[in-house]
Amino acid sequence: MPIPQNFSSPIRMLAKDKAFNQLQRWIIDGTLEPGEQIYDTELSKALGISRTPIREALQLLAVQGFIDMRPGKETRVTKIKKEDVLKIYPPLASLHALAAEEVAQSITAEQIETLKEMTNEYEQLINHEQRFKTMECDEKFHNFIVDLADNPYITDFSSILQLHIRQFKYVFLKGHELVVRESLREHKALIQAFEDRDPEKAASIMKQNWLRPMKEVYKSLVSEKEL
Repeated sequence: MPIPQNFSSPIRMLAKDKAFNQLQRWIIDGTLEPGEQIYDTELSKALGISRTPIREALQLLAVQGFIDMRPGKETRVTKIKKEDVLKIYPPLASLHALAAEEVAQSITAEQIETLKEMTNEYEQLINHEQRFKTMECDEKFHNFIVDLADNPYITDFSSILQLHIRQFKYVFLKGHELVVRESLREHKALIQAFEDRDPEKAASIMKQNWLRPMKEVYKSLVSEKEL
């Protein structure tokens, strides 16, 4: 199992959280590949923490569906299934579209400026091919809108779906430069819909911003299966 020796990790974190965050990132960015077997002893050595928090982190990742644990046998990274793409994206798209519709009716000028700043950062990260940070910035943009909707049910359900979709998003970002730039264009169009106080348009753009990558990710996974 190839574990990077030189990586930056957050400081002042509980050992379990440090392990969880790093392992989740390695799974999402492909350092730990789908189907790959992982060993808590190797992870303990690589991260410089004991095996107990490693195991606690693995249990959390298993609950979230990132890994498959078989006690007494093996632990492997969960394989990406193309069918899951079509099950996860649509409900998330609907939740975020609802959030955008609600926000369009109450968003302030200051909040719109915050979204513009996030979009500028998103564009810079795309230009510099900072894929993981690009994904994080995209999530920050969408989560800010969800938070503005101030609906705990949208927030809770979308956060669960987001966890499962992160790996798909990274796959999408790795090989679809032109389509990622289309996402940037949609971010700007969404901000314009907010400025125009147009709930219907905002919801439509937001939904498209999720469903378009769904089609591209699904197409990529189907193509990989055919090779």
